[in-house]
Amino acid sequence: MSEIVRPSAPRGRRKPSFSDWVFYATVLFLFLPLFVLFAYSFNASKGGAWTGFSLVWYEKLVLGSPELWKALTNSLLIALGSATGATILGTLAAVGTNRFRFRGRAAVKALSFVPMILPEIVVGVSLLVFFAGIKLKLGMTTVLIAHTTFNLPFVYLLVSARLEEFDPSLVEAARDLGANERQTLLRVIVPMALPGVASGFLTAVTLSLEDFVITFFVSGPGATTLPLYIYSMIRFGVSPVINALSAVMVAGTIALVFPLRKFLKAFAVHQ
Repeated sequence: MSEIVRPSAPRGRRKPSFSDWVFYATVLFLFLPLFVLFAYSFNASKGGAWTGFSLVWYEKLVLGSPELWKALTNSLLIALGSATGATILGTLAAVGTNRFRFRGRAAVKALSFVPMILPEIVVGVSLLVFFAGIKLKLGMTTVLIAHTTFNLPFVYLLVSARLEEFDPSLVEAARDLGANERQTLLRVIVPMALPGVASGFLTAVTLSLEDFVITFFVSGPGATTLPLYIYSMIRFGVSPVINALSAVMVAGTIALVFPLRKFLKAFAVHQ
């Protein structure tokens, strides 16, 4: 006679451990300023006290801040341009140091991380001296070159980490099937490295948008970025319009990250 199997009683909910509380506290500490900023972007008062819900700062953001929009446009142009340049150069450098063996390879890999560990003020001053030495006028071009320079190591690191997981037998299989060097690069290596390339590009955009120290040294007339504009406003008091702009940028980032994350997950499963 078969034994009757009784269903086990449902397990109770696990009590949060000390490490769980530390994690929750850390997340709250990191994101609470964003919630406060988002809430005060709807504050009717210009001061710190909450006086009521209002969209007046969003209205002023759209209609009454031409200098702010100019600074934001400069930041976006520099961020996208420097991220594109750093992604192309960083990806090619990562592929070259990963696939080929040459004299000085270890030195090249070590030196590529120097801009990432140097203090920003050192990088900014050195770039300023370099631009003055070659007599290049400070402006959008110098800011673009500077941002590409300090973004490059981050892209190189992320793409290199992705290529370290790459199976070399796939390249050999492509060669056996008659693929040349260019076809192997474009149809095998680049698609496999695409998650690292996308991560490097987004990281470069973020770093460029928030950089202040290096930009402060290498910018010139007409090259005011958003961080420089906000800094110039501090002496007169920061307008709540900045809160509205920050809330829009946070919402836009979230709207961009989640679809991109799903795309990269689907791409990884397909690969």
